[in-house]
Amino acid sequence: MKNFPFAHATHPQWHGAAALVLAQLRAQMAGGNHASAPSLGLLYITDEYVDVAQDILDYLGAELPTVTDWSGTVGIGIAATNVEYFDEPALAVMLLEIPSDQFRVFSGVSPLNLAFESQTALVHVDPSMPEVTELLGDMARRTESGYLFGGLSSSRGRSVQFALSGDGTLPGQGRSTGVFSGGMSGVAFGPQVDLISRVTQGCKPVSKVRVVTEARDNVVIALDDQPALDTLLADLKVSLGQPEAALSAVRATLVALAEPRTGAANAAVRLTGNLGNEAQVRQIIGLDPGRRAIAVGDAVRPGLQLAFCRRNAETARADLTRICAEIREELEPSELEYAPSDAPPSVPAGGRKRIVGAVYVSCVGRGGAHFGWPHAEMHIVRQALGDVPLVGFFASGEVAYEHLYAFTGVLTVFTTNADA
Repeated sequence: MKNFPFAHATHPQWHGAAALVLAQLRAQMAGGNHASAPSLGLLYITDEYVDVAQDILDYLGAELPTVTDWSGTVGIGIAATNVEYFDEPALAVMLLEIPSDQFRVFSGVSPLNLAFESQTALVHVDPSMPEVTELLGDMARRTESGYLFGGLSSSRGRSVQFALSGDGTLPGQGRSTGVFSGGMSGVAFGPQVDLISRVTQGCKPVSKVRVVTEARDNVVIALDDQPALDTLLADLKVSLGQPEAALSAVRATLVALAEPRTGAANAAVRLTGNLGNEAQVRQIIGLDPGRRAIAVGDAVRPGLQLAFCRRNAETARADLTRICAEIREELEPSELEYAPSDAPPSVPAGGRKRIVGAVYVSCVGRGGAHFGWPHAEMHIVRQALGDVPLVGFFASGEVAYEHLYAFTGVLTVFTTNADA
């Protein structure tokens, strides 16, 4: 399998950007080092192009006739190899050469056929959808591995998704235009599609893992049978007697929540001191001195594990570098001595692999501004993995497994045998 062709461009007019992207794709497909007859396209646009999303898809579809299926969405920012586009009109495309029986594009008018053997799925979700977590759980159960990757669209205006299936649409739905608002769409991949996926949360735990022993809705009342607020203040070494210092420390603190796991002491924090992939990071949104409780940005129930954590540029850079290193180790399984117990399903052992393409979904709150310089996130990935074809977007919520994350990056690479 050859590298997936990819391209990206910015231009005040959509047609100018699309023409630049098309020229790059055609040059790569004619060059011999990239796939020459791809059938699946991933398309990401910034929200400045949202009103011409249909024009962009129609143009690319007409100019790339071998590409029968399209998937993608809009983001306040989008990413490609070594570059991030924010606050400017831009688009990025990657063309995947995967056997037609090993992928299915799905949407509300082209639901996933139960006869298709789905191993994993890339998902794009409208952020206004109610009960997103239930929707993700249902989709994860329809895959053999239970692993999803992707994110919620982000836009300062209308949110759109691209989902054009070569299999057509349900009877009575008419001809699909391929551009949708609302719901969930994406691509399901079959068992012969090799990929490796990792999650980076960029947080450093600042407390031990505790058990929520009393909670109501999104209010944590007790941790390890002790008042939650008292526990928080003790861990941060602050006091409400000095309110300015206490509030400053609390504002910089987040909570990592995780389901308890049988036979594992810590699901929220790994032995290496990093957050486990099961952990979901949420903000502290209020303090309740009366009940000695804390309010967080998600529903909480007794039995969950909780650890206080903080996020900063140094930690984010280190954790992104870590997941890239784990991916590189997976590419050479004969040299791998230790694999994290909470890693998602990945390529089987039995020989060296190489990357032919990648998808990166990051939070709109990350990007260069959080990492300390423009394009920093993509620079770190390129430094660790090389000039691999990569596209992606900055989401309003990131998806890995069946979980909805925040302030997170999800890096997924498609691989093939190194000798192929």
